Amino acid sequence: MSKTVLVATEKPFSPDARDEVLRVLASAGYSTTALEKYTGKGALSEAVQNADALIIRSDIIDREILGAAPKLKLVVRAGAGYDNVDSIAAKEKGIAVMNTPGQNANAVAELALAMMVYVARGQFNGQSGSELLGKSLGIHAFGAVGRAVARVAAGFGMQVKAFDPFVSGDKMKQAGVEPVSSVEELYKTCRYVSLHIPATEQTKNSIGKDLLGLLPPGGTLVNTARQEVINESELLQVFAERSDFVYATDIAPSESVAATLKDKYAARYYATPKKMGAQTAEANFNAGVAAANQIIGYFERNEKQYVVNGV
Repeated sequence: MSKTVLVATEKPFSPDARDEVLRVLASAGYSTTALEKYTGKGALSEAVQNADALIIRSDIIDREILGAAPKLKLVVRAGAGYDNVDSIAAKEKGIAVMNTPGQNANAVAELALAMMVYVARGQFNGQSGSELLGKSLGIHAFGAVGRAVARVAAGFGMQVKAFDPFVSGDKMKQAGVEPVSSVEELYKTCRYVSLHIPATEQTKNSIGKDLLGLLPPGGTLVNTARQEVINESELLQVFAERSDFVYATDIAPSESVAATLKDKYAARYYATPKKMGAQTAEANFNAGVAAANQIIGYFERNEKQYVVNGV
């Protein structure tokens, strides 16, 4: 029996990406519906009622939405992070949750290096800045994005190190990266640190004074991961205590913290207007098409490589 796939994107895919996603699914005999630029849960709750599978971007899929979808068997987040999906509630209902790791990796990597250039040059304020050539870069988590950052950073002539307890030192060396034995060593020895850890119970609020205080003079943290991993009260302490510390992010801090940073430390702080890591035409297209193909693989061939909640 034909499957029904809902593409629910409050912030839509680009038109060509959306059209290709629908074409891929239609070619497999699936019926499709696109819900774009919707507002509020009501429209999503109604649209998901007949869906066997769901493709989303940053859309919130909580217990309430899952409860409105009696036929739903699969949710695919077109992107790497999936904390916008209640994976536990989905597992309770027998609904698999997938992400599409690696599809946005190059876009995020280029953004991370672009922000490093921007802050190294004093946010293009017309005064002398510094270059990335020869500077040390620490990559905190060496997944698909971390590997892409290493590749791009090599083109800048940076000295790249990485820490990831789940990736072997040999794999890092094969990528031209020097492995370090502890996260403390990474922060202590790197002028720039690019952050790529997920937001989990173990990592939330884990980046704070203890680590940031280890950064060498001119230490710069670039966060293209998640807001929740930053201990924001301690971040403010580091800014107050270190006149050389720089922070660049594409995830805006909480409103009050962002206001303080802009008011007091604007020369050493930069945040993009919205989360920009995956905002390229290429990443948009790749993640959407990967999601469509993963749905087909799941239903037609029982492929579960990218299932993140154990269903």
